[in-house]
This record gives sequence, structure tokens and C-alpha cells, in this order.
Amino acid sequence: MTSQREAELLESVPKGLLINGEWRDASDGGTFDVLDPATGKVLATLASATSEDAMAALDAADAVQAEWARTPARERSEILRRGFELIQERAEDFALLMTLEMGKPLNEAMGEVKYGNEFMRWFSEEAVRHNGRYNATPEGNMKMIVQHKPVGPCLLITPWNFPLAMATRKVAPAVAAGCTMVLKPAKLTPLTAQLFAQVMMEAGLPAGVLNVVAGQSASKISGPIMKDQRLRKVSFTGSTPVGRQLLKDAADNVLRTSMELGGNAPFIVFDDADIDDAVEGAMAAKMRNMGEACTAANRFLVQDSVAEEFTRKFAEKMAALKPGRGTEEGVNVGPIIEESAREDIHAIVTKAVEQGAKVATGGEKVEGDGYFYKPTVLTDVPHDAQILREEIFGPVAPVTTFSTEDEAIELANASEYGLASYIYSKDYNRLIRVADQIEFGLVGFNQGVISNAAAPFGGVKQSGLGREGGAEGIEEYSTVQYIGIADPYAKK
Repeated sequence: MTSQREAELLESVPKGLLINGEWRDASDGGTFDVLDPATGKVLATLASATSEDAMAALDAADAVQAEWARTPARERSEILRRGFELIQERAEDFALLMTLEMGKPLNEAMGEVKYGNEFMRWFSEEAVRHNGRYNATPEGNMKMIVQHKPVGPCLLITPWNFPLAMATRKVAPAVAAGCTMVLKPAKLTPLTAQLFAQVMMEAGLPAGVLNVVAGQSASKISGPIMKDQRLRKVSFTGSTPVGRQLLKDAADNVLRTSMELGGNAPFIVFDDADIDDAVEGAMAAKMRNMGEACTAANRFLVQDSVAEEFTRKFAEKMAALKPGRGTEEGVNVGPIIEESAREDIHAIVTKAVEQGAKVATGGEKVEGDGYFYKPTVLTDVPHDAQILREEIFGPVAPVTTFSTEDEAIELANASEYGLASYIYSKDYNRLIRVADQIEFGLVGFNQGVISNAAAPFGGVKQSGLGREGGAEGIEEYSTVQYIGIADPYAKK
């Protein structure tokens, strides 16, 4: 990958705020820098939205909401389909841009383009099938119309770890349902959202339907919008503490909310599992996105009799991974997003070792430029170790053991989170029993990566509210209206 190619791509990405179909500077002229986590160097400088800019974006969204809601579903569908096709055409651009600003290896970034773009295709198809119903009441005294209406202007807040997929997973169903939006991408990785918004405009999305306001301060953007009664929904993907605060803020205006929050996924390996298959699944579940994913396997619960074999093979695979800049040949582990995050990861590992865990491989920072951390496997992790109770968000895999199926279920549920989980066993009766009893919104059966546009994504407990993707995804952006009609035969 040439530096010229990178420079040309970065130059082509809009640097302003998208408000009412126009790219503009911040009202106070403020800017912020986007860094390459593999080098620490500045990639681009973007306009930094003020509270005034945020309200201008909401003004634009509100001004066109009624007209956009009346737009035929087929027209909204076709815009999403054109967006899908344009992203396909520019897949290499999107992948490279994500690698530059987020750090993931280029082949992983291409995988995200494919995955993220499927939300565009899926909701282009759902837009024209979001039907209501017409029928008589059971008593026969009325006819009923039940129809779906767009909830109204939405605030969409996306995280830094999946810059394209998290944007398409929110924007596509909002477009399909007939909602207008203010999108606030993460300050660490806003470039992909900027390019995505540009593509949506090229696809024919009317001015004001999608507004994008990136900035240095999240609160300056979301704060005033959340207080405005014209806003009808907030969708947030990010940490549980921030999600809790947004829920409190949303209560004042009784806003619709979708919250995709933290995770602490158990990866359960039973003694009858295909161990080699389980190790491959563990690599996928742990190391996708360098472990910087809310669905990442966070706790490896392995039955006693196969723990040694699983851990040995897993550690060998992890040790063979090559950290480096995602654009370099042979690299399969990118950097951690920023230095403070790397420090947090190392502190978690250090604490685990102090509490009795042993390092099978890794456990250290990678010296040199960028924010790299060695892929790490910890063994003999005590059940009460702190590392098993918190989201690691990095390439660290703590392995602990269990004796019985009931104990595995108890350990899996010993978390405030309930997003993703993974179970490896050849016994499908056991798979069903365990899935029924563990408290998680997503379960992988002998499968390490389960995210799909057709699947309802979301968790329980402290992992959030609502679902994204699937048939359920468009429901999150719709309200239901019932119309009761007097019996047309009553006066015959």
C-alpha cells in the first residue's frame, strides 16, 4: 500500500460538518485531529462541532421529517440499494480508511465493509415489507387499521471500533422507516462516517435527512439535542456507564432508546467438543478487531479434562500472530486504538497475574511506534479474579476451568453483562439446555463469529436495550398507530 494512495484517499474525505446537505466549517472554526493508532501521527483534521452546530443539524432533520416520512417506501428502498452498490464499488477505499483510522488489518477491514454493507441491502428490502394490518374487532363492532409510522428525528451515536458497520446498522433502518437523523461518530474514527455520508448523498438521500456532526466534545453535541423535544429517539453503541447516563437524560423527554452497551462474553468449551474447532472458534471470537469488540470472547470457561489441551493449542495460535500496521503484508493484529486503552489492558493483565493467573503467552506491550499489545493467553485464572468481571477490550484471553454443566452455566451468568456468548460441544441437547439457561442476547453454537444483518443484535442486563438488524431492526425506528373505524354495516 503506497503512501500516495493513502494521501489521495484521505484528501478525498470531507472534513466538514454535514448539515442540511452541505459540508461546512464549525461555527467557531474549531477543529480536531484524527490519529493513526499504528504510528501516533495525524491522519486528518476535521471540523469540531459546537452545540450551535448540533442544534443546526437537528433543525435540518426536523425541517424535512414530515416530507421524508411521506416519501414512498420504494423510493427509500432504492436510495439504500444505490448506497449499497456505491459502497461495494468503493469497498477498497472504505477498508483502507478504516485500517488507517482504527488500525485493524486490511483483510479484516474488508470483512467489515462486507458485513456493514449488508445492513444497507437488508433494510433496502425491509423498507417495502414493513406492513400494518386491517381487520375487524372480535366483537364485529369496528374495523381496525394498524399502521407503522416513523418515530421521528433520531440521534445516532456510534463507537470507534466498527466505523462503517455501526453507522450502517443505525442509518439504514432509520432511512427505511422514514426517520431523519443526526449522526455523531466517535471522535477517534470519524473519517469512515464522513465518507459514508458522502456516498449516501451520492445515492440520492435528500438534504437534511442525514446530518453528520463529529467533534472533540461528545457532550457539547449530544447534550443540547437530547434536551430538545423535537428529538424522538436516541440510539447509542458504546460503554455501559455512558449508556446509563444517556438513559437518564432520555427519561426527561420520554425518548425511544436503543442501547447496545458493554459485554463480557463467555466462551464455554465442554469435554466433548472438537478441540481444534473450538480453538479456531476462540481465535475468531477473541481476535476479531484485536479483541476490541463488545461481542469478543472475554472469559474462556473450559471443562477440566480438556483445559490443558485447549489452552496449549490456543496459546500456540495466539503466539504465532503478527502485530503491525494493518496495511503491511502478513500482519494479522493491528494496534490498540489509543495509548490510554493500551495502558488499561496492561493494568488488567498485571492485576490478573497478581491474583494468581499465569501468562502462557504475551502479557506485554510491543515496543516502538504505535499502541500495540502482544496477543495474550492467561491460564489458571481464579474464579474470583477481577479480569473475569470486566470487559477487557483487547487481545487478552483469560482461561479458567469448570467441572460440570451446572457450574459452567453459573460461571457464565456471573456477570452484570449479557450480550454475546459461545458454546462448543457435540451434544446438541446440551447446547440447547445451556442456551436456555444462560442470560445472553446472542449465542454461538460451535461458531465464533455470529453477527449478521439478518439477525437481531442486542443484549440483556447491563448490555442494553433493543435490537439492531433483522426484522426487529426497523421496529426500533417505528411507532404503531391504531385507527378504530365505526362498523360500516351499522347503518345499512
